Amino acid sequence: MLEMYEPIIVEFPLRGEWLSPNTPGTKVPSHGTNQLGTRYAYDFIQVDWNRIGTPAYRVGVMQYLFSGVKLSDYYCWGQEVYSPCDGIVVGAEDGYAENEKTNLLADMSNAYKNAHYFDPEKDDIQSVAGNYVIIKYSENVYAALCHLQTGSIQVSVGQMIKKGEVIGRVGHSGNSFAPHLHFQLMDSSDISVANGVPCAFEQYEIFRDNEWQIIENGIPTDKDRIRFW
Repeated sequence: MLEMYEPIIVEFPLRGEWLSPNTPGTKVPSHGTNQLGTRYAYDFIQVDWNRIGTPAYRVGVMQYLFSGVKLSDYYCWGQEVYSPCDGIVVGAEDGYAENEKTNLLADMSNAYKNAHYFDPEKDDIQSVAGNYVIIKYSENVYAALCHLQTGSIQVSVGQMIKKGEVIGRVGHSGNSFAPHLHFQLMDSSDISVANGVPCAFEQYEIFRDNEWQIIENGIPTDKDRIRFW
């Protein structure tokens, strides 16, 4: 039984169909560490469910492995990201450049370095989170949405926002293996010292037994085909 006590319920922060390759519905800590508030964090990507291996990109696997993939060839890159809750924006950092394409070996090396050697006292949090938005939902509950597309953030610090408002677009900034949305709840507005807070989504659908089924207050696994509109 996974540890998941009294999760905070928020709205799913994306629209359309998604897969969560890293989710607390499958393992805790979902990202293999408790650092940077990631204990209960989610990653979301879009994939081609009809191709072998359900790749997240439109090109062939050999190109992905050896020459890299342009960001525009990823299904989720540039998709709109929505506020999961009512709240106030307490952090909004843009301007962190994205690489023009993914590179398997370089991205793996960067991920390993940041996972094992990131020092919050001297390293820039954007080297990990990339372009991000942090929303204060309630006392000691903050939502972080990370790796956003450069130049896409549409909110600013101090702004009151409503659940469902567009805040930016899915990108590949910071410590990102491929374009995706990293989403987490945490107990501090400072990612470098935050602890993760359990989170579930108030409603979404999963494709099961050849039909879409509504899930309420759910936590998807890494096998679930998720849909929300």
